[in-house]
Amino acid sequence: MADSKRVVVVAVVLVTAIVLGLILIRILGGSGADPDETAGKRAVTLLNVSYDPTRELYQEFNPAFARYWKAKTGQDVVIEQSHGGAGKQARAVIDGLKADVVTLALAYDIDAIARQGGLLAADWQSRLPENSAPYTSTIVFLVRKDNPKSIRDWDDLVKPGVEVITPNPKTSGGARWNYLAAWAFALKKELGDLKALHHPAQAAQVEQAQARAREFVAELHKHVPVLDSGARGSTNTFAQRGIGDVLLAWENEAFLAVNELGPDKFDIVVPSISILAEPPVAVIDKVVEKKGTREVAEEYLKYLYSPEGQRIVARHYYRPAYPQHADPADLERFPDVERVRIDEVFGGWRKAQETHFNDGGVFDQIYQVSK
Repeated sequence: MADSKRVVVVAVVLVTAIVLGLILIRILGGSGADPDETAGKRAVTLLNVSYDPTRELYQEFNPAFARYWKAKTGQDVVIEQSHGGAGKQARAVIDGLKADVVTLALAYDIDAIARQGGLLAADWQSRLPENSAPYTSTIVFLVRKDNPKSIRDWDDLVKPGVEVITPNPKTSGGARWNYLAAWAFALKKELGDLKALHHPAQAAQVEQAQARAREFVAELHKHVPVLDSGARGSTNTFAQRGIGDVLLAWENEAFLAVNELGPDKFDIVVPSISILAEPPVAVIDKVVEKKGTREVAEEYLKYLYSPEGQRIVARHYYRPAYPQHADPADLERFPDVERVRIDEVFGGWRKAQETHFNDGGVFDQIYQVSK
């Protein structure tokens, strides 16, 4: 009987030791720990919801940032991309697409995410340098080789027989920049100096100039055979499907078409006046707070402003916010062009959107008439 009691006691002691040992191993992060945790930090995934022509830019930037983040923190990061017309992309985020960051074509679309979706603070644009625009661009013309229709400036777009390719401004941020650049050209043609827009004594002349600009943009859209939903779709329509005589394009998209599809097929025409396009970026607060990705998301956008980020930006034909970091050879590609600011000519994006692009706005009115 004594021997059997000793066996029971020994068995209990052994079981207890084993259980305590397993608990200790678990606490100390031994074989029961998550593999990512034993190697450092758990891998993280970000979703960047962007507009159409940034695909190639972020294909290079994302691995560069992942290397930087891994070296800094020991953590692996995977960046997923979503691309489309900026207006459609903003609507997708408002409707529930879980973007950690957005890199869109214009500030109004991010304002809409803040205002309608309540997904980030209204002051989002003040969080990063240069109004949260790490790069800028402008609008140029892409024409077929040797410019058979002799297209030199905006006036030439409304000549008989000229077909113009541009996306739909209801869904595409680039199309809205195209539209406003054309409007600014018409205003300057009528007024001579755009400063007249802000002189009360010239109100009558300004009213007449605005009417002429409306007529010009309406006539231009009579020359548009198809409205794609985004800038990349319009590039494909022009470059691959062979439709149209001139593409109104983001500067980077025009350079990409020439260099990727062949300099023997297309030429770039720089108009006398264009617009300063400032594509902004932002962290989507509600998403990163829920996912716990704020630190890496914020660093991701800040890295766009870094020397390496700015070099990558310039390589992909965007104008870097800090050109001193870019390769001088990349900067030499950018032509000098007068670029008007939307705040100075149109009173900012909210006013421009309400006047021109909201349902029932000027674009709806002139497009219905033109068709």
